[in-house]
Amino acid sequence: MTPGNNGASTPEDDDPFGYLYADGQANGAQPPSGGGYGYPNSVNRVRPVGTRQYGQQGPAPQAPPQQGAYAQPSANYAAPETLPGGATTTSSHQPSHGGGGRGRGPNTKGLLIGAIAVVAAVVIGIGIAMIGGDDDEKGGDQAGANPTQTQDQGEPSAPASKDGADEEKAELPTIDAKALRLDGGAALASDVDGAQSDGGIYVAGLNKPGATVTWTVNGIPEDGAYTVFVRYSTADDPQSMTLTVNGKPFGSKLNMDNFARAKDGDFSKGWTQTFAWPTLNAGTNTISVSCGDGDKCNVLLDQLWLKEGQVKN
Repeated sequence: MTPGNNGASTPEDDDPFGYLYADGQANGAQPPSGGGYGYPNSVNRVRPVGTRQYGQQGPAPQAPPQQGAYAQPSANYAAPETLPGGATTTSSHQPSHGGGGRGRGPNTKGLLIGAIAVVAAVVIGIGIAMIGGDDDEKGGDQAGANPTQTQDQGEPSAPASKDGADEEKAELPTIDAKALRLDGGAALASDVDGAQSDGGIYVAGLNKPGATVTWTVNGIPEDGAYTVFVRYSTADDPQSMTLTVNGKPFGSKLNMDNFARAKDGDFSKGWTQTFAWPTLNAGTNTISVSCGDGDKCNVLLDQLWLKEGQVKN
């Protein structure tokens, strides 16, 4: 194909660039008028934004020069949608940021304070709930599951039983003077006041060699160390007698000193007690107090009793 006119044809078949060639110019090809670019005699006019009129005839009015601050629309500007024939749209105004005549931004400081307050309230609520839960759990425990220790450290506390309650020690026998077996001239009497046995009866006549009182005791729960107590009275110098357990002398002598400091032979003011720590067998045992060779036996004997372990009172 050669530039120029190749015969009868429609304007669309013309070569739009024919005017650029010599043969095209010879055939009458003309550049587009009005500064346009394209087919001959085409019209292409440049209009400022916002000056186009839809649905109207005639030339478009010239747009007035834009005035005002940067990034702000002119007061004379009209969007195409607001002109006759234009589409109707909903416009939203965006607040501008900055100083001067620009709009204020969001209050970020207030939002931050509000967020902190919400977090603090949540933390406080969780803490209260946890404390309340602990109190409920504590309230469900049984009282006295962990008893407090006493302040008195001088005496050991009793061991707890398997069921958690304090197990009381078995009550051991006690014997009065009139229930003892008497030998070697020992005899019952009641002339001196102060005896605690039934009827104020005590054993006298023990200041003779061979005089003996014997206690056959039953109900010892188990083998082990026990304490035997002897209540007596003396108003003389320190006395001592022989203690026999299950037929064998126990220790050196049973100390029967004048602990009450009774004077002038007043036995009614000399009542006191002494003790020894023998080892007993479970079941039945015999305990004897006698006036042996070399003993000092000027005493009145009232009662005997036992306690588990080695104790002093």
